[in-house]
Amino acid sequence: MHNQLGISLKKRRNQLNFSQKETAKGICAQSMLSAIENGKYLPSAKLLINLCQRLSISLTEISLLKDFEISTQQNFNQKLTELCNKHDYAALKNFLLATETIAHVQTAEQTQAYYYYLGVAKLHLDANLSEAAQNLRLAISAEESRTASPLKRLSLISLGLIKVKQGHLQAAFNLLKKATSSIKDDNYVENLNIVFYLAALINYEADHINSALKWLEDAITYITAHNSHYMLANCYQLRAQIAKESGQADQQLEAHRRSLFLKDLFGEKTNEEL
Repeated sequence: MHNQLGISLKKRRNQLNFSQKETAKGICAQSMLSAIENGKYLPSAKLLINLCQRLSISLTEISLLKDFEISTQQNFNQKLTELCNKHDYAALKNFLLATETIAHVQTAEQTQAYYYYLGVAKLHLDANLSEAAQNLRLAISAEESRTASPLKRLSLISLGLIKVKQGHLQAAFNLLKKATSSIKDDNYVENLNIVFYLAALINYEADHINSALKWLEDAITYITAHNSHYMLANCYQLRAQIAKESGQADQQLEAHRRSLFLKDLFGEKTNEEL
């Protein structure tokens, strides 16, 4: 699932005419670099930084997030990834609603991903959240398996966020429970980091501050335990906001510093609506 990262590193290595042995020297085993390039191993943040420095790659050029495919045509998937990385939700919505895009959505998995991304775009853009909720429900219903996939978990937790924004707290927490049930037993994928963060955000929106902090603690532990950084800046940003509202200036400053550090280091965008 980390093919894009490996492809980017290999492409840059070949541009520099570096062998795997030259690139890995003093950083990791050549076999590990080979595994990374072939999408079989996700490097830790420290290892990734060292490889990027060796290859003169800016960390902002590297995206570890795996976007779900909406088409067998890779140009449509690449456009989706580009818009998601930019958080350009208006352009994403227009792209998804284009007749040409819709015509290339074919399989059940692609349909599920299509409705998820359309729901997320409308969640960020539309004051009336009913259409966003409907799209997320379509994404959820597109999957019949009893075992929730990462995409179904994301759809459930995103719908939960809509429900809490609408004031439907019981529905929100029912969806949160479904989205996170046995999540730690799943094979790890970075998109699951989002589920933990949104669980914390739902509790924050519901003014369940202690539960929000507990979910943030779980999120940070889960993310770092898997040698990831994705969503950490957002987690610390939310922790800083909670500390600010609680009058805990020292904790606010520490969390804010960590959020800024991670944001600057990895070029990760954070939720500016807090």
